[in-house]
Amino acid sequence: MRSLFLFVLVAIVVGMAACTEQSNPLSTDKDSVGNEDDVALSKKEAKTFYDITTFSASLGGTASAGNGLDNQGRVVGSSNLPGDDHAHAALWRNGVLVDLGTLGGPNSSVAWPGQNDKGMIVGISETPALGGENWACRFFFPSSTGHQCVGFVWQDGVMTKLPTWPGGTNGFATGVNNRGQVVGWAENGVEDPTCNSPVVHQFRGVLWDTRTSTMKELSPLSGDSTSSGTAINDRGQVVGISGDCSNAVGGFSARNAVLWERDGTAIDIGNLGGKAWHTPMDINNRGDIVGFGNPAGVPGDAFGIHAFLWTRHGGIKDLGVLEGDATSQALGINEHRQVVGLSRGPEGDRAVLWERGVMTNLNDLAPDYDGTLLYAGHINNRGVITGASRDQETNETLTFIATPQRGRR
Repeated sequence: MRSLFLFVLVAIVVGMAACTEQSNPLSTDKDSVGNEDDVALSKKEAKTFYDITTFSASLGGTASAGNGLDNQGRVVGSSNLPGDDHAHAALWRNGVLVDLGTLGGPNSSVAWPGQNDKGMIVGISETPALGGENWACRFFFPSSTGHQCVGFVWQDGVMTKLPTWPGGTNGFATGVNNRGQVVGWAENGVEDPTCNSPVVHQFRGVLWDTRTSTMKELSPLSGDSTSSGTAINDRGQVVGISGDCSNAVGGFSARNAVLWERDGTAIDIGNLGGKAWHTPMDINNRGDIVGFGNPAGVPGDAFGIHAFLWTRHGGIKDLGVLEGDATSQALGINEHRQVVGLSRGPEGDRAVLWERGVMTNLNDLAPDYDGTLLYAGHINNRGVITGASRDQETNETLTFIATPQRGRR
């Protein structure tokens, strides 16, 4: 799951939050963050506060997390089973948990904001087959099981396996738009010398079209061997990564952040100056992209990421960190350019909201909640946020929904 999610893959450690905020280094040009008057006004206005609703880890474990939220308020993510050794993909609909099950293996998850507004959900699931590579999926589950893992589509109670490239066994689905186009990545049968053992086979980005049952390659940039799709908007624009095979996730596999236009043209959107971890996480229908990457000064593929926002006319901007923190991640964006994610430092992980050039600790905006909001995974167009929180009394990790309190500022 994504608390244990976003980055078990980068060793995300959930922790207590402090109350602080900081302006970020975003440009105030009109195309990237609104005009200067908007930014100035946002610093003078009292902030919008949020009501927090949490859902227990009701599949029997002690942890759950919301990683996606549609415009009807349905939350997707994962929830641990008893013993916390395995997790299942989960849907919270009107507060009621639906276990999405698996494709026959012990684990599944919706690890990205993988859903559309029509009830289609995408994610990853292990199959009954053993002997797969110790591949990317293992970073998103509570334990490594040795089962093969593939992408899935779930709709109307049925989970369907997404195909991999010929010769490949593993796959991963991250996002789906309202046209039923799904993105992710999948192995092929090519042994890639840029892979780090025990990973052997190359992987390429995929666009699966559920309407036509076809799959299209999202080709890497020139000079790179592998690629992955991480999100797609309703215009058919896809974002993702291009680089080496590496460990099949992160590091030098994310040497470049990429935007694939509808015609398949791949555009390098740039980076913050480092050499690795340049990972787009979400794209809205305006074409604004958020994610994270290493800034200049971080050596090699060390993990020193900062959140970023990319716009077509403003380019890529470092969103910064909360005061005293070292790293940050932008995980979701809505049509109003509200961005959510987390900032991490000595006091642990803290959910954050970026709005009009200002980053705010989300815990500061939820004064009636006595737990800790650890990360914000997604935000819908009504400004409602989901993610993971820590219960103060039980120490459980819980899925939360943060709802703006209209009229209270």
